[in-house]
Amino acid sequence: MNIPSRPANHLAGETSPYLLQHAHNPVEWYPWGAEALARARTEDRPILLSIGYSACHWCHVMERESFEDDAIANVMNSLFINIKVDREERPDLDRIYQLAHQVLTRRPGGWPLTAFLTPVEQAPLFVGTYFPPNPQHGMPGFHDLLQRVSEHYRANHLHMVGHAQAIREALNKTEPSSSNSEG
Repeated sequence: MNIPSRPANHLAGETSPYLLQHAHNPVEWYPWGAEALARARTEDRPILLSIGYSACHWCHVMERESFEDDAIANVMNSLFINIKVDREERPDLDRIYQLAHQVLTRRPGGWPLTAFLTPVEQAPLFVGTYFPPNPQHGMPGFHDLLQRVSEHYRANHLHMVGHAQAIREALNKTEPSSSNSEG
């Protein structure tokens, strides 16, 4: 549930109903675009990409449990550039990162799709779907996952960038070529 008394983030000017649902989260969400991508490159901070849609049950659950939680939002805002995408507006991005999820996990994807990306190439470092705020049912807690991905990225920066580039190359071989890609 959006709390109107909170200041709006970078999604406030969007037209997508899904993105507008997140405009008052304490997370400093950006839409996918030049401003967010430039900030990630300039600050050398990984991107946390969350893809979903308005009618997605687990998207709403993750928003309620994690994206509206001030402690989790503070971690997200300090460690990542956070980008929210409506899969209905950007099926191209959804297709790319769903494929990344399938290649990395050998399981079908779903929504919300949660992807941690390199700041320059937007290549996937780690991809999953819904994460609960705390560990349960064999799933890592989102709060812990944020810390672990950031720490691993900082400690193994060059290795992780190389790993992400290898994943990107594998995805390029898997996905049919498209002359209408944008990013």
